[in-house]
Amino acid sequence: MTMKGQCFESIQYIEKPTTVQLKTRERTSGSASESDSKPHSELLESDKIQVVKLTELQGLAVGPRVLRYGVKVVFQAVYLLWKLMWREPAAYIFLQNPPGLPSISVCWLVGCLCGSKLVIDWHNYGYSIMALVHGATHPIVLLAKWYEKFFGRLSHLNLCVTNAMREDLAENWCIRAVTVYDKPASFFKETPLDLQHELFMKLGRTHSLFMGCSEPSDPATERSAFTEKDAQTRLVTHLCGRPALLVSSTSWTEDEDFSILLAALEKFEQWASDGDSLPSLVCVITGKGPLKEHYIRLISQKHFQRIQVCTPWLEAEDYPLLLGSADLGVCLHKSSSGLDLPMKVVDMFGCCLPVCAVNFKCLHELVKHGENGLVFEDAEELASQLQMLLSKFPDPAGKLNQLRKNLRESEQLRWHESWQRTVLPLVMDS
Repeated sequence: MTMKGQCFESIQYIEKPTTVQLKTRERTSGSASESDSKPHSELLESDKIQVVKLTELQGLAVGPRVLRYGVKVVFQAVYLLWKLMWREPAAYIFLQNPPGLPSISVCWLVGCLCGSKLVIDWHNYGYSIMALVHGATHPIVLLAKWYEKFFGRLSHLNLCVTNAMREDLAENWCIRAVTVYDKPASFFKETPLDLQHELFMKLGRTHSLFMGCSEPSDPATERSAFTEKDAQTRLVTHLCGRPALLVSSTSWTEDEDFSILLAALEKFEQWASDGDSLPSLVCVITGKGPLKEHYIRLISQKHFQRIQVCTPWLEAEDYPLLLGSADLGVCLHKSSSGLDLPMKVVDMFGCCLPVCAVNFKCLHELVKHGENGLVFEDAEELASQLQMLLSKFPDPAGKLNQLRKNLRESEQLRWHESWQRTVLPLVMDS
């Protein structure tokens, strides 16, 4: 079974003997090579999953953009075809879209030649992401839309992540799909206090804002900015007067406007400086992508006194630990199509972490305003929500704690449970 993207996770829970080949990309530019982020150790250690690296050509350095893009697509098509044909034929090829160019057509062709059944997991439309850069009427975007629509109809089974996308696929693309909401993996959960302390001490070695500003009276006592480990009892406790830990993750692309968060933080800083009962704030923004350096420059131009911001790239095992240690999450993802949902919020909810999320068309399918998080329209509203949630922090009777309590009490399916209930019957019956 060949997998691409995140939908592979639950396959390992199929009870029948199953082999999974996970194709992961490795970017190349000239003679240099940069591997994409390493999968979680739970996947690497599974005897049911074989990881196969794919080389991704970054493009030519010279020539017209259309020519460079065409060369890249042709290279990837030939390379992916060779990689898939070289392996033992798969019963199913699961493909997460996007990216679907040229993957959909190549996987369909391999299915025809080898008898594999193609299952497309629609997370968004690739052409809508391209439109953010080139515009909706650009010839490349129109060609990509036709391509997705034509080859998407040739799949054996289609999955999608929202009811809104299912309806759009049916009405505008004549594709019947089954809604399979993204669910958090089992390792996204609240982080015990002792593991929080270990994480903060580890991150503090490279990012000083995780370390405490004051030295403990006992040199043997370990202290981070948030926690303290007693030298005698080895007991870990939260520091009195600790800062609030706010986290966000991003791929630093055009569909996430982090200037909204920066403007909200400026307003929060003003209120905190004016004497409001607001804590200091540590803001951690994880991820990597094309606009990261742009926003790092914007952050460096701010002169916060009560707020510290860092942009680390975390190991796969550390990311869920950070979410499970945080006090509040922020999501600035605006779907390019308006039809997908942010996976980062799914993971945060798995860690019982309340979220403030920017509003878009189908966000209500995931975030219930006032129940598991808050929805905002602009920087002003986000700032007001931060002020309300963090007032008198940490307040056991506050709204922030109530949102976390609601998440703890809600029935949250995990990936393997969702897969077994929704997708496995479809696969076994086909």
